[in-house]
Amino acid sequence: MAVLWRLNKEGIFPMWLLLLSVGVAEIAVGQVRYSIPEEMSTGSVVGNIVQDLGLDIKRLESGRARIFTEDGSEYIGLNAEKGTLVVTRRIDREELCMQVSPCSLHFQIILENPMELQRVDLEITDVNDNSPFFSKKEYNFEVIESASSGSRYLLESAKDPDVAQNTIQTYKLNPTDHFKLNTVSRSDGTKYIEMVLHTPLDREKQDEHKLILTALDGGNPQKSGSVKINVIVLDANDNAPVFSQSVYRVIVPENAPRGTAAVRVSATDSDKGENQEVTYSFSRHTNTVSSLFNVDHQTGEITLIAALDYEKVKHYEIDIEATDNGGLTDACKVLVEVTDVNDNPPIISIISLSNPIPEDSELNTVIAMINIKDLDSGNNGQVHCFINSDLPFKIKSSTPNFYSLVSDDALDREANPVYNITITAVDKGSPSFSANKTINLKISDVNDNAPVFPLPSVTAFVSENNSPGMSLLSVKASDNDDGNNAHISYFLEDIQLNGMSASAYFLVNAESGEIVAVRSFDYEQLKEFNIRIKAQDGGSPPLSSNVTVKILIQDQNDNPPQVLYPVQTGSSMVAEMVPRSADVGYLVTKVVAVDVDSGQNAWLSYKLQKATDRALFEVGLQNGEIRTIRQVTDKDAVKQRLTVIVEDNGQPSRSATVIVNVAVADSFPEVLSEFTDFPHDKEYNDNLTFYLVLALAVVSFLFITCLVVIISVKIYRWRQERVFYKSTGNLPVIPYYPPLYADAGGTGNLKQDFGYEVYGTTDSRRSDVKDLRSFGESTLSVDRNASRTMPRLKTESENLLTEQKPPNNDWRFTQGQRPGPSGATGGPEVAMGTGPWPQPPTEAEQLQALMAAANEVSEATATLGPGTMGLSTRYSPQFTLQHVPDYRQNVYIPGSTATLTSNPQQQQATAQQATQQALPPPQASAQAEPPKAAQTPASKKKSTKKEKK
Repeated sequence: MAVLWRLNKEGIFPMWLLLLSVGVAEIAVGQVRYSIPEEMSTGSVVGNIVQDLGLDIKRLESGRARIFTEDGSEYIGLNAEKGTLVVTRRIDREELCMQVSPCSLHFQIILENPMELQRVDLEITDVNDNSPFFSKKEYNFEVIESASSGSRYLLESAKDPDVAQNTIQTYKLNPTDHFKLNTVSRSDGTKYIEMVLHTPLDREKQDEHKLILTALDGGNPQKSGSVKINVIVLDANDNAPVFSQSVYRVIVPENAPRGTAAVRVSATDSDKGENQEVTYSFSRHTNTVSSLFNVDHQTGEITLIAALDYEKVKHYEIDIEATDNGGLTDACKVLVEVTDVNDNPPIISIISLSNPIPEDSELNTVIAMINIKDLDSGNNGQVHCFINSDLPFKIKSSTPNFYSLVSDDALDREANPVYNITITAVDKGSPSFSANKTINLKISDVNDNAPVFPLPSVTAFVSENNSPGMSLLSVKASDNDDGNNAHISYFLEDIQLNGMSASAYFLVNAESGEIVAVRSFDYEQLKEFNIRIKAQDGGSPPLSSNVTVKILIQDQNDNPPQVLYPVQTGSSMVAEMVPRSADVGYLVTKVVAVDVDSGQNAWLSYKLQKATDRALFEVGLQNGEIRTIRQVTDKDAVKQRLTVIVEDNGQPSRSATVIVNVAVADSFPEVLSEFTDFPHDKEYNDNLTFYLVLALAVVSFLFITCLVVIISVKIYRWRQERVFYKSTGNLPVIPYYPPLYADAGGTGNLKQDFGYEVYGTTDSRRSDVKDLRSFGESTLSVDRNASRTMPRLKTESENLLTEQKPPNNDWRFTQGQRPGPSGATGGPEVAMGTGPWPQPPTEAEQLQALMAAANEVSEATATLGPGTMGLSTRYSPQFTLQHVPDYRQNVYIPGSTATLTSNPQQQQATAQQATQQALPPPQASAQAEPPKAAQTPASKKKSTKKEKK
């Protein structure tokens, strides 16, 4: 435990501080002092620098705290996370300071951002880790027997590297029968031991004495060292040599050359003869200086045999002994003080450097921390540090031997991106020594320069009717900054152009500055654009500048001339009157035209393209005036038609035509009578004729196409029927029985509630009437596989129908009496008949029935199932006899000579004819109207169309 004293404004008060280790921290202004014992283990805590200096632990990390020692030793380290100083390697006080006490280490703690310097003094206290020892294991002394009591014999002092209490404190001599120890203190405070004879010797009794000398230190535990002393007793030599001085002091400069005499010592002996001769030598325990100095054994002169270095050893202690031939000795001490000379140049060390630094650094910004050390002392060690005065920097001294390089003026990277700063240190010795250190300092860029365009405004020309995406021009800006601060991007400012955003007309490439047209321009609508392009660098914050781009649209000849007068209208006619008395050069009228283009594209010229009489009129080439070129005569026609063409001067040129009607007459009625039947515009008539011819051609083509299609369909169906009849030549004729048809043979009437359904195929030749049912059941059940017909019970009527009866005797006619073509001439058997077959249907009726049947077949085919495969479409299961058109008045039943009819009067006439065996006249039968077949929707449509035709 130690006491810490602090000085404040009010007074002095004590503060007790319990340290983590045995060290003691003393805090003064700007520095901290600790005390620790030597031989501490690595990692031991010396002290908490954060608490002792009042710092924040975060300040150590942000300031990159580190330790700087002038000699580069690394005994102490800094734990920045905990803010403590720790031992990094074993500290041996004896190796570090030898016998110097107190032993201290001095180092600096450096903090950055901002830079701070804290001095720390560390005192190393001694521990008793060394035992006393002697340079030899045994010493031999020769003592004359006549030596009187009190004779002194100088003994080599033991050595103990420890200091203070831990060094040698006492000596013990054993045995002490004749000799005892005596500790002598010199005037300079040093001590040495002597062996004093307190009992006379007697060589005859004992010629040799063996003693043990023990050196004890004051440590705890106490340590000791011993040496043997052999004393040989000689014959008498009463007087010992005596030095003239017990201590000699001498000053030697460190640059003294070898052989320089430092001092001469002298001793005298009162004896005579050989016992008076004295020899000089170094003491036995002064072997360390024997490499630097030499003593002449005869003269006692001490000379320099090696170079001295004040920076290593500043003073030396030399023990000299004078010995006579009798073995008596005396000792003296020579103190050699080495003086300093200026033999070391300054040493410049850069301990911290900020490189590069931004160009916008403020004044007095610390750039580097510099340590300058000169090993010399006094004025020789005082150093003056400076740099060139033409640089925007200066050197400031913060603490002794420490300097700061700071900025002294504004920096501009664009002017000077790099500075070579030479630091010169000169000491004050004579002659003086100097040292140089060069720092290559780079200036980092700051975005302090905006992009600059070469010109404040740029003009570009583009022809109208350009293609979208066309490149107009590129703008370029430069930036004196570096890196990303000089990376320029281009933007189009969003301003309004003709009520629209500028981006609707132009685009700008952000990288290249290329301006591209978004749309096609029309000179007649907009003749110029004024846009602003902004160039912006990539700095933070970004800087920008603008350039005005004026884009002029150049005219192209894309508009034909427009005639303003005379006005051309399709509904009315305008004519200019020219009196027949008009002279040459008479102004008839003036054609007025304009061209919305500009420049030479708008220069118009007028030419007479066509005229009724070219010899009568001319047109002014530039002004469009129509004048007479000769005298008007009575022979000139009243109606004059002039075609004037107006051309511009563009490349290629565009033109417009105008028709001028001129009436050569003296009065308006004459003009009116002549222009009453004035034909319409020829172009209009030509167009009308063209369209009429075109319409006639189209109608004719459609008519011929329809006619060809109809003929093709009829031929196709006729061929189909031919094929059908050829394949089914033996099929019986299918009769058709309309309701209430009477049996002409007198067999009775067929019932109207029976329907006949027919099955037939193309090749089976087995088509026949299979069944009949009431009209409520219109179809038969059919097997879907078309393998068989589902059986069902037959009614009595069906049984009667299927049973074939013999022909009626009344129906037996000759071949001439059987039905045949109307008006046909009978063969040899005609005389046996009485009348012809009823009138056959006309060709129109056959065509109508054929088309109605085809329509019914197409409708029935769409409803057929897979079971009707192999059946004729006309005779499908769903097709009844009711669908057969009634195109004949009478029906012939095969296998019999009966004729069915639906007319009751005809039935009666038929019965009478059968009795009389005579047929009715053709006229009577022709007058009877045959019943019409039941019409389907398709047949109704066909008949309706036929009626319309």
